[in-house]
Amino acid sequence: MSQTPGETAERTTEGTAPASDTPPDAERLRRWRMVLGADSADSTGCSLTGQDAAMDGALDALYGGGAGKKPNGRGADGRSAGLGASAPSVARWLGDIRTYFPSSVVQVMQRDAIDRLGLSALLLEPEMLEAVEPDVHLVGTLLSLNKAMPETTKETARAVVRKVVEDLERRLESRTRTTLTGALDRSARISRPRHRDIDWDRTIRANLKNYLTLPAPDAATTAGETRATPTGTVVPERLIGYGRSSRSAKKDIVLCVDQSGSMAASVVHASVFGAVLASMRTLSTRLVVFDTAVVDLTDQLDDPVDVLFGTQLGGGTDINRALAYCQSRITRPADTVVVLISDLYEGGIRDEMLKRVAAMKASGVQFVTLLALSDEGAPAYDHEHAAALGALGVPAFACTPDLFPDVMAAAIEKRPLPIPDKEYQP
Repeated sequence: MSQTPGETAERTTEGTAPASDTPPDAERLRRWRMVLGADSADSTGCSLTGQDAAMDGALDALYGGGAGKKPNGRGADGRSAGLGASAPSVARWLGDIRTYFPSSVVQVMQRDAIDRLGLSALLLEPEMLEAVEPDVHLVGTLLSLNKAMPETTKETARAVVRKVVEDLERRLESRTRTTLTGALDRSARISRPRHRDIDWDRTIRANLKNYLTLPAPDAATTAGETRATPTGTVVPERLIGYGRSSRSAKKDIVLCVDQSGSMAASVVHASVFGAVLASMRTLSTRLVVFDTAVVDLTDQLDDPVDVLFGTQLGGGTDINRALAYCQSRITRPADTVVVLISDLYEGGIRDEMLKRVAAMKASGVQFVTLLALSDEGAPAYDHEHAAALGALGVPAFACTPDLFPDVMAAAIEKRPLPIPDKEYQP
């Protein structure tokens, strides 16, 4: 099959009769023709007109001609095909697909165009960036091109990145704050409070199972009527107190993020979450990114766009060195959560890495390993290292952005992590 987005066959387009007015066999052929692409024109005997033809042309420019295309748009036999290397033609194609397809399909096609046709260099042109549909994967591509980006393009690139970041913040910030604030409140409660510190509302609710009915008092006669008033009491076996008010942070969070090329989407989401966590006064948040070098971006957490442009996607991986840096910054192990976000392909010293994780665990640190922080499917990762961490009591699993607040809340409260069964790999 030369064209992949089969959704095109579902649309009623101008120049084509609505499905209700088209004979069933003709409509079926039209749909197969749209799904199979231009190479099937002879076999289906169906010709396309109007918007159907325009949609088919946009799909064929990207997916037609097989896998033998080179980045410059020429096939292996030298014949011209695809989008070519012309910036104007690519701009027109980007405009076409945004006209004919929904945003989710446009993002997939843009990603395929960058991967299949080698169009990354064209993203260095401001005109191209203004034509694309922003998404997390496009941000990853722009960050990988950051060092090669001319000054005339950087402002446009930052605008594209900021749009994606703001969309993510709107989606994730409210739930993250609500979930973690509740977890912090619960973790700060006192189990043996002084009388003035007792939270009577929560204490009563926690002890309702201890309600006792007392014997009824002697009957009282009022105006010739006899009544017995039932009474009872709650026995407060467990007292719950308010957390001690303090201006200092209740928990320290360390996000240690692998910035190798395969982790691009995770870097974007981790930066957004890092900015949200840093804005909560009850948390002290540190963001560390690494490849073979280690960079502390904590002082840039007030703006996740600055954080992202401070990363450099690609290169090798030295997890041990990154964890050594994080370990050296821990001052309150019992109140610290370290989140390692990495595919665990270690280029450093494996045994030292594992010893370091074990030492942090032994000191009281809550250690979480995420193989990915994205909406992608199952990630590629080092199974041997994941199993070794699991043996230390640190399960490694992929996490979606929607699940991340629950994972952090569980780590803060020191309870079992909500590991998604299908994604967990021992």
